[in-house]
Amino acid sequence: MAELPNPDSNLTNIKWRFPSVHPEGRKYVVIAAGITLLLYWLSHFLGWLMVGVTIWVAAFFRDPVRTTPLDPRLVVAPADGLVTQIKRVPAPPELRSTLGEGEFTRVSIFMSVFDVHINRSPIAGRVSRIAYIPGKFVNADLDKASEDNERQHFVVESPDGVKIGFTQIAGLVARRILAFVKEGDAVTAGERIGLIRFGSRVDVFLPAGTGSRLLLGQRSIAGETIVAELGVDPGLTGSAQ
Repeated sequence: MAELPNPDSNLTNIKWRFPSVHPEGRKYVVIAAGITLLLYWLSHFLGWLMVGVTIWVAAFFRDPVRTTPLDPRLVVAPADGLVTQIKRVPAPPELRSTLGEGEFTRVSIFMSVFDVHINRSPIAGRVSRIAYIPGKFVNADLDKASEDNERQHFVVESPDGVKIGFTQIAGLVARRILAFVKEGDAVTAGERIGLIRFGSRVDVFLPAGTGSRLLLGQRSIAGETIVAELGVDPGLTGSAQ
C-alpha cells in the first residue's frame, strides 16, 4: 500500500506526485505497450494512436494515495465518481440476513472509465459478509443494474456493531469484479478492498437514522469524501448551477 513518507497529521508541506499503477493493472500496461511497439513497427501512425491507449490503460489502473479521516462516526466514500442516485430501498436479498430488514439509504456512485477504480472500505471493522452474484452487463447507471447486473456485496461491521453494506456493480464495459479481502478480514476506513475493471458503479447502504451528506450530481473521492455521519440525517437539498 502506498503511504505518505511522513504520516504526521501536522504536515504542512506535501508534494504532488504521479499516482502509482496498481499491481492488478501492470500486466495490462505491459500488454498495451507490447502492442504499441508492434504497431509502431508496422505503422508509425497506428503506433502513436496506441501510445494514447497505453497511457489511458496506465491511468485507469492508477492508485493514488488517499488521506482518510479517522473518526468512527464517519462513513467515507467507497468509490470515485458521480453521485447518480440517493434513495430509500430495502437491503439487497443477499445481505438481509446480515444487515437486517427495513429500509436503507442507498447512495449510488457511478464510475466512468476516466475515474480511479480502486474501491475502499467506508468504515473500519471486520468484513462479515462477501457475496458474489453473476448477472448481466447493462448500463450501471440504470436503477435495475442493482438487481440484474453482475455484482459483489460486502458488509463491514465496526467494533461497535454498526454494519455498513456496499456493492460493486459491473457495467456495460466492466467485465471483472475483484475483491482484495475475504470474510473475517479486519479493514481500516479507506483501505483498498477491491477493483472493478473498466467502468461501473458502487452502492453504499446507510442504516436507519443516517442520511447522506452528499447530494445528487456531486463527485466523491474514495477514502476521503464523507458520505455520512452515523446517526445523523442532515436532510440536505441542493441545486445544479
